[in-house]
Amino acid sequence: MKVSGFETALVDLPLATPVKTSIHDIRRVACLLLTLTTDEGVSGEGYVFCFGVDKLRVLDALTRSLAGEVVGQDPHMVERIWADLFRRLNFFGQKGVTVIAMTAIDMALWDILGKRANLPLYKLFGGCRERVPTYASGGLWLGSSLDELASEARAFVQQGFRAVKLRIGKPAIAQDVERVSVVRQAIGADIRLMVDANQGFTVDHAIRLGRQLEAFDLTWFEEPVPTEDFAGSAAVAAALDTPIASAETDYTALGMQSFIATKAADILMPDLQRMGGFTEMRKATALAGVHNLRVSPHLFTEHCLHVVASAPNATYVEHMPWFGRLFREAVALDQDGMIAVPDRPGAGFTFDYDKIEAYRVAAGA
Repeated sequence: MKVSGFETALVDLPLATPVKTSIHDIRRVACLLLTLTTDEGVSGEGYVFCFGVDKLRVLDALTRSLAGEVVGQDPHMVERIWADLFRRLNFFGQKGVTVIAMTAIDMALWDILGKRANLPLYKLFGGCRERVPTYASGGLWLGSSLDELASEARAFVQQGFRAVKLRIGKPAIAQDVERVSVVRQAIGADIRLMVDANQGFTVDHAIRLGRQLEAFDLTWFEEPVPTEDFAGSAAVAAALDTPIASAETDYTALGMQSFIATKAADILMPDLQRMGGFTEMRKATALAGVHNLRVSPHLFTEHCLHVVASAPNATYVEHMPWFGRLFREAVALDQDGMIAVPDRPGAGFTFDYDKIEAYRVAAGA
């Protein structure tokens, strides 16, 4: 079997509600969809995203420039293909857009392998569970009022979520403490609560706030300081009983290694597109496991189900609804706050081009 076709499509998805965090103001997500076909009729799909169509076109151009390295290759040689692409992109650096450009390719190759083997990816990887815990991440944003937070939090619990994440990052510590208190009261003591500062604090601020938030039994305190401040994150982790979660904006297993070596986080959150796809994501997750660290992947709900279902040290998959419109199939949440991993071959989710036609944009020159 050989890869015979390489086709990309660009879509720009408007969000139902603008998203505000301590460092973001997001209204749309721009997605690059890739389909690889083979000479045996088996196809595979993968995608990545960014903010802004202009940036998406740059990502598309770099991804398409790699087609010659992939077409004609046996998809089963996915490790070799990943290593070759990583090496060939060395001139541009091995973080940032260069790694993201590899991701959709790697995802599509694994999708082909799962379909060829007639197995869902988590079983192909070696499964350890068939249902995975999830937490609601598509709400409780920094721009929400206290009343809106309480209403949103209760709605998530009614939908079946047993864990929710709140964004924090107000100027005054008392404001964030009040926001956490309102959500905790709304969901009760039995629902897990995470908070995410989106890298918005100084070390001193994070420690002072974190100490006050320990009264609310948080599952984790996410990205309290800028991700590149390993020493600062380690200081926060050492000062608090609440676990610190971070690493979603670092690249490849080497980035995870830096967090591990500096003790900058108790829970690692590798991002599938910043890992360069499943091939490196599995290595990063295993590396964390060797050091007895938990993992909760960042975004890519549909695809990261397979990561969490195949890694004993993985905890939650992040439930983010942004990308659901891309697929024919939907994620199904049960009343225990769990998602059953689809038993469909490959990733188990396929692009719905009819549904997303209205969001398509032209590629660059």
